[in-house]
Amino acid sequence: MTQEQTQHRLNIVGGGMAGAEAAWQAANMGVPVRIHEMRPKVETFAHQTGDLGEMVCSNSFRSDDHDSNAVGLLHWEMRAADGLIMAMAQKHRLPAGGALAVDREPFAKSVTAALQAHPLIDIVGDEITTLPQDGTWIFATGPLTSPDLAAAIQAETGAEALAFFDAIAPIIHADTINMDVAWMQSRYDKGETEAEQKAYLNCPMTKDQYEAFIDALLAADKTEFKPGETAGYFDGCLPIEVMAERGRETLRFGPMKPVGLTNAHDPANKPYAVVQLRRDNALGTLFNIVGFQTKMKYGAQKDVLRMIPGLEDAEFARLGGIHRNTFLNSPTLLDDQMRLKSRPNIRFAGQVTGVEGYVESAAMGLMAGRFAAAELLGQPMAPPPADTASGALITHITGGADAKTFQPMNVNFGLFPPVDGVRGGRKNRKDRYKAYTARAKLSFTDWLACNGIHTSVAV
Repeated sequence: MTQEQTQHRLNIVGGGMAGAEAAWQAANMGVPVRIHEMRPKVETFAHQTGDLGEMVCSNSFRSDDHDSNAVGLLHWEMRAADGLIMAMAQKHRLPAGGALAVDREPFAKSVTAALQAHPLIDIVGDEITTLPQDGTWIFATGPLTSPDLAAAIQAETGAEALAFFDAIAPIIHADTINMDVAWMQSRYDKGETEAEQKAYLNCPMTKDQYEAFIDALLAADKTEFKPGETAGYFDGCLPIEVMAERGRETLRFGPMKPVGLTNAHDPANKPYAVVQLRRDNALGTLFNIVGFQTKMKYGAQKDVLRMIPGLEDAEFARLGGIHRNTFLNSPTLLDDQMRLKSRPNIRFAGQVTGVEGYVESAAMGLMAGRFAAAELLGQPMAPPPADTASGALITHITGGADAKTFQPMNVNFGLFPPVDGVRGGRKNRKDRYKAYTARAKLSFTDWLACNGIHTSVAV
């Protein structure tokens, strides 16, 4: 490698889904890449090998339906952009109905072999523990970022910018909430504008409904901590089960308190308890359940939460959960090129940016790799439009989400701008989702063409 190539090299920290995809994309654009992977020299409690692209949890990339499913659409976009992760997944695909499941060990070995064989990719086994001042870097270290590096990131971004959460709350698609039961109102009608005075969505409960809800909550199956994980919680995000265990009235004096609210559908009757939901994105298509961090298992969680009046038919964009997670408050820290605003020579990609899941992590690696390579080549690249799956994720993590409540998110149609002329509601959801995907494919194809990226994937 010449001195000029070394000066224009892209350094990538982390060889998981995001790092592997970023390296592949940048190298295919003609930029020399060095991957810094600390495994197997430095181990994590989750990884078993030193292979790149190792799947540490499920072996599924979820639905491969690209005509009416958001994650399937993301598969399609990654294939259209010559994605390594999708190519290797297809090569090692296992029968799994409509899902894209893979034989995980051959998959990771194939990802590793492809990167090792690329003439512009160099893989070194070292641990990066600081944020370099010079050079072009992508940090794709995932939720298990090493303690020393996490400390360096925290020192750069501020104590509150790097979050470690044990519990997260569910998020619901707004168009599946029954507004004949729920109503919009901020507590005590606080706010200077009408929008602020109606910033919260409220679901009322009678005493009998509340008691039945508490019984179900206490009896529900819960997730247990894994070896090496601690059971400490942050005071600001106690699981609702933990609060309920402290006393049956605890929730009614906490996140479910009914004070300062009047049921617009039945003003004469004061609710015994109220569950509040707050808008979770700028589009108003997603709402999170305020104060409802939970460690209930997914099946039980759906059953219990659908006991809440107004949420009987709720569909979830993300269920709550308990796990260790290290991620940036990206809406405040990253620009739309995924660069750290305070250090623009550094980009972040993958799960550390606040996306959730293998596919989403790889997709953000794909974008970060292309952005960085284009910048090094002197050909800046605009992000994909927000009506594509990739663009919707970038928009969400770099400003579309509320920074105060920012939590990791899977791709879902609640992140997309609404389709004109296609009405909402559960009965029309299939047609609406098809409209989202059709629009996204055309938009993503145009974006590829504008950036000189040729694809054989059909729209």
